[in-house]
Amino acid sequence: MELTATTTIRKPVSEVFAFWRELENLPKFMAHLDEVRATGDRTSHWVASAPFGANVEWDAEIVEVVLAEKIAWRSTGKADVPNAGVVRFVLAPDGVSTEVHVGLVYDIPGGAIGKVVAKYFGEEPHQQLDDDLRRFKQVMETGEVMRSDGAPWGKRARKEFPQRPAQPLSDAELEKGPES
Repeated sequence: MELTATTTIRKPVSEVFAFWRELENLPKFMAHLDEVRATGDRTSHWVASAPFGANVEWDAEIVEVVLAEKIAWRSTGKADVPNAGVVRFVLAPDGVSTEVHVGLVYDIPGGAIGKVVAKYFGEEPHQQLDDDLRRFKQVMETGEVMRSDGAPWGKRARKEFPQRPAQPLSDAELEKGPES
């Protein structure tokens, strides 16, 4: 499966690149990523959640780094989910922001059947990548993943990114009504 996604972050390229290059930061915004642990200068061990409460693990190596421009990697050894990818950091047309372009290639366990089952259980890979990049943008721009009060339990049902519960309006707020 091949996936691509892009987002624009209102931060300098050097800052966005540096945050991503610290691989331990990735679980802060990648919903299914439980842990990334550096095992060397260019090697790491990854643990991710999979459908049906399973985990998948793999080792990866960074195969190319161009400072403040590009990070490319691939899984090594007997990865549960063989994968490779590249993330590019490009100065946006406004001269201030950073465009982040991600490309991933990986083998979903179970082939076509695995893809259908994953979609059925709400694990559609394209949507996951888009959501991860949206959360990345939030973390870079605000320092946290923002949650809507309209979904007070958020991802707690899946043990991801907790949020505070919504608060009902007080009697005084109800009497005051909407402000004009």
